[in-house]
Amino acid sequence: MTVTSGSITLKKDDRNLIGISIGGGAPLCPCLYVVQVSENGPVASDGTLQCGDEITAVNGETVKGKSKVEVAKMIKSVKGNVTLTYNKLHADPKQGKTLDIILKKVKHRVVENMSSATADALGLSRAILCNDTLVKKLEELERNEYVYKGLTEHTKLVLRGYFDLCQVYRAFGDVFASIGVREPQPRASEAFTKFGEAHRNMERFGIKFLKTVKPMLTDLGTYLNKAVPDTKLTIKKYADVKFEYLSYCLKVKEMDDEEYTYQALQEPLYRVETGNYEYRLILRCRQDARARFSKLRSDVLVKLELLDQKHVQDIVFQMNRLLTALANYNEYCFKEMQETNVFPIELDLPQTTFQYSGASLPPTYHDDEEEEEEDSEPLVLAEEALPESKSDDELLLPGISDEGKVSKELASLNLLGD
Repeated sequence: MTVTSGSITLKKDDRNLIGISIGGGAPLCPCLYVVQVSENGPVASDGTLQCGDEITAVNGETVKGKSKVEVAKMIKSVKGNVTLTYNKLHADPKQGKTLDIILKKVKHRVVENMSSATADALGLSRAILCNDTLVKKLEELERNEYVYKGLTEHTKLVLRGYFDLCQVYRAFGDVFASIGVREPQPRASEAFTKFGEAHRNMERFGIKFLKTVKPMLTDLGTYLNKAVPDTKLTIKKYADVKFEYLSYCLKVKEMDDEEYTYQALQEPLYRVETGNYEYRLILRCRQDARARFSKLRSDVLVKLELLDQKHVQDIVFQMNRLLTALANYNEYCFKEMQETNVFPIELDLPQTTFQYSGASLPPTYHDDEEEEEEDSEPLVLAEEALPESKSDDELLLPGISDEGKVSKELASLNLLGD
């Protein structure tokens, strides 16, 4: 480690403080050093002094041989600006990140997912951050992700249902159009054709409805598959820095407890007697970890806030798009069926219409007097010749009998990727 000297002049705040806490000093440690720098204080605003730096003089008066309480009184007694002379500690943070710190990070990751009762039962300490609003934000993010997943799956099922309904409309339209073409009576033919065309129109409007709503799935997928994972990655980085910072805090506490134990036993501690460089190195590492932690925490909060705003705006827009499209589609179908009121339909059916194979017409009534006058030759009943190439089901249900047949427009939708 390298040490350089310097001095700074600080202006006290309204409470007559410069925003640092000091440690070391007589009678146990040969030097006094900065333990912690308060946020938004004069020292933090200046940015020169950091944790672990040694203080050698106050306004030119040396502090060697003085306790930390005496030095604090010296700083308070100065009116106006105060000048501090220091020895800068140039520490390598890699030296402070020992195996002990790594194991503490692992322990914090494990304890983070435990309840307080479980951690206490296992004898594991829980180093937590008080008033950490990020925990609530994370819970909201998980709830939003769950809502979006459910909304996406439900929307897929709804669109799949309307997709199948469009195929049914097309099959109905083909069936009634086929009946209309084969119907000899003009009125009935026109009625069947009109009814079939109405179903075909509903299929066309259904395709338009699906094309309107389909981008909703893409937008929901963007939020669910891109925005949320990106935020979770940032949170993962934040959690890593957070656990590292908590590990350094725990290490500092352990070293403080060690010093208090030796003081109670009135025994010397070697690292304290030699300038406490190891402790000062951990203090510097803790300060650096806190700076990284604060920066990442700010970034995560900003991302979560933006994501929450996008969620509020996007969910309203997407639901409005879906409900508007559904309302227009149902209104169109209702109007189309209202205009296509062709029932009842009158049909002229020949006597052979309901004659099936193996059945014969009932005997015709003949008057006895007429039978005597007419020729005695019996009448032969004629049957209508029907085409044998196609069955009735094939003629009437061309769209339903072939399950694989869908219109080109429906096939081009590729609604759900299957």
